Amino acid sequence: MSELATVLTETEILEQAIEPDGTGMSAEAARALLGFRFKESTVARINELAEKSRQGTLTPTERALLERYQRVGNFLNLIHAKARCALNEPTSSAS
Repeated sequence: MSELATVLTETEILEQAIEPDGTGMSAEAARALLGFRFKESTVARINELAEKSRQGTLTPTERALLERYQRVGNFLNLIHAKARCALNEPTSSAS
């Protein structure tokens, strides 16, 4: 196994699969993906965990949960980036 394979994060691997600057998504699909967000109660929980992390009072279980939220958040960011790129692409017209 190459050294590179051991240092890639989940986000970097997803970037390779999703290609945020790629093409091929309809505007309707892009708008739908931009609607994927954490609920307010989940954002409040993430903020609570982040504050405990800043204070150094997270339990190991809470740290693992915060890391999972961060990974999902990174995934959503990638999906949103691809959707925004799709919405900014000029439509091609047949000449």
